Amino acid sequence: MILAEKIMQLRKKNGWSQEELAGKLNVSRQSVSKWESAMSVPDLDKILLMSEIFEVSTDYLLKDDRTEEDFVSGNPDGEKTRKVTMEEAQNFLKVRRDASAKIASGVAACILSPVLFLFLNGAAENGVLDMSEDLAAGIGMMALLLIVAGAVVSFLIFGREIGKYEYLEKEVFELSYGIEGMVREKSEAYAPVFTVKIACGVALCIFGFIPLMLTDGLWGTEMAEIGSFIFLLVCVAAGVWLFVSAGIIQGSFRQLLQEGDYTVEAKRTGKIMDKIAPVYWCLVTAGYVGYSLWTWTWETSWIVWPVAAILYGALAGVVRIWKKK
Repeated sequence: MILAEKIMQLRKKNGWSQEELAGKLNVSRQSVSKWESAMSVPDLDKILLMSEIFEVSTDYLLKDDRTEEDFVSGNPDGEKTRKVTMEEAQNFLKVRRDASAKIASGVAACILSPVLFLFLNGAAENGVLDMSEDLAAGIGMMALLLIVAGAVVSFLIFGREIGKYEYLEKEVFELSYGIEGMVREKSEAYAPVFTVKIACGVALCIFGFIPLMLTDGLWGTEMAEIGSFIFLLVCVAAGVWLFVSAGIIQGSFRQLLQEGDYTVEAKRTGKIMDKIAPVYWCLVTAGYVGYSLWTWTWETSWIVWPVAAILYGALAGVVRIWKKK
C-alpha cells in the first residue's frame, strides 16, 4: 500500500473529511486531495504531524511493505470497514443517476394526484360539467388512488435497485485507490447544475403562488380559485421534481465521499432514525389523509408535509446531540 492510500485509509477510519484533515495539518483541502490521488507527496514535517494525529509510526506511512497490523485504528468503536472498488462506485453512481428522474417523477405525481379530483368536484358543484357531484368525486378519488398506487410501485421498483447499495448509506467503508479523486471531480462538475436546479425549483414554488394571490384579490370566483390552486400544485410538483432529482444525484457523491449527512457520525445516528422513521411517516401520512378526507380541505392540508419534514429534521438533530453525549 502506497502513502496516498494510507493517508486516505487513515482519514476514513477516523471519520474525517478532507477539509477536517487539512485543518489539522494547516494545509488546503486541495493539498490533501493531491496527496490521496498520488499527484504530490507531503513534506516531511507534514508526515511527522500525520504520524502524531493518526497515532501511527512514520515507518508505516513511508514504507510500502508495512501492513495494517502496524498501526492502531482510529475507529473508536472498532468497526470493521468495507472496501469499495472502482467498479462498485461507478455502478452506484450510474444507478442513482438513472433512478433520479424516475423517483422524482413519482414524487411529483403524488403532489399532482388531487388535481383531477379538485377540478371535477369544483366543476360539478358550479355547473361547468353536466355531472353529479358524487360521480365527479368518485372519478377524481379513483384517479387519485391510481396515481398514488403507480407512484408507490415505481418507488418499490427503483428503490430495490438503489437498495443494493444501502451499505454505502449506513455502513462505514473505505474507497479503493483513485475513487475519491474521480468522485470529487464528478461532484465539482455537477455542482453548477445542482445550483441551477435548486434555484429553478425555488422560483417555481414562489411563482405558483402568484395566481392564487391574484385570484383572492381580484376575481374571487370558486372555479378561478380552484384553477389557481391547480396551477400552484403543478408548479410545486415541477419544483419538487427538480429538488428530488438533483438531490439524489448530489447525494450519491456525498455518500461515496462520506460527507454531509453521510459522515461516520451521521451513519451511527442514522441507525437510530431508521427505527423511528417508519413509525413517524406512517403517522404523518395517516394524519394527512384522515384530516383531508374528514374536512375536505385538500387545498390547505398539504402544508403538513413541509412541517413534518422540518420536525423530522429537528428530531434527527436531537438524536444526533444525544448520540454525541
